[in-house]
Amino acid sequence: MPPPVFRFAPSPNGRLHLGHAYSALLNFDLARQSGGRFLLRIEDIDRARSRPEYEAAIYEDLAWLGIVWEMPVRRQSEHLDLYRDAVARLADEGLVYPAFESRAEIVRMIGQSPRKPWPRDPDGSPLYPGSAATLSPHARDIRMQAGEPFVLRLNSRIACSRAGALVWEEHGIGPAGETGRVAALPGAWGDVVLARKETPTSYHLSVVIDDALQGVTHVVRGQDLFWATSVHRLLQQLLGLPVPIYRHHGLLRGDDGRKLSKSTQATSLQVLREDGVTPQNIREMVGLP
Repeated sequence: MPPPVFRFAPSPNGRLHLGHAYSALLNFDLARQSGGRFLLRIEDIDRARSRPEYEAAIYEDLAWLGIVWEMPVRRQSEHLDLYRDAVARLADEGLVYPAFESRAEIVRMIGQSPRKPWPRDPDGSPLYPGSAATLSPHARDIRMQAGEPFVLRLNSRIACSRAGALVWEEHGIGPAGETGRVAALPGAWGDVVLARKETPTSYHLSVVIDDALQGVTHVVRGQDLFWATSVHRLLQQLLGLPVPIYRHHGLLRGDDGRKLSKSTQATSLQVLREDGVTPQNIREMVGLP
């Protein structure tokens, strides 16, 4: 039986903080304890925000923590054709359509709708109204050929009907205590974006393809991605990909109760290191032995 495979997959759009350290160390520890493999993946599909200096800092911070990973490191930006092919496959099966509305236009459409309150996805964002799904192929082609900005959305109604009931094996815990065999609810996310005109993929699409191609058997990540697993299970089913075991861990939070993140300027590992904090101190701070 092949050894289990774990991975840590940061985005190079800022410095790593304690929340990253916890997830990386947990994956690394689980890989060592099980005699498994530990992979590092750089999720850099957002070319506007990804920076080489941040990628270099990821390697520096992880090495300082004592983490060792297999080479070569997989960079998503080097595999865009794979994601493009997957989108084309779903499109050929009638599961993808282009949508042309801007965020402001979507907000206006929702505001003008008599449906109150407007439904929201598990992250709290309003669901896409779905008006572009009714455009004729000819009308879509005209707008795309004219160079209009667009995103490619998954038609969740058709996709969920085709996939049927889906579940995943959860070894962690969800926001409301969900664990064990969890029923996936991909329809709760509406018509998610799979790709954009300028970027032929999205987080949801690239992560399931990468996990499959890298042979990842255990996906260990933050609890904030618990219900996103529903979308991942749907895409795995549609693309015929293997299903890993999932483990969603608790989130480290600041004094204000919000999860640590780059967007809230969480103290970076670099700053902690410069202040004299040691790797063992980091383990103690995140609650790992």
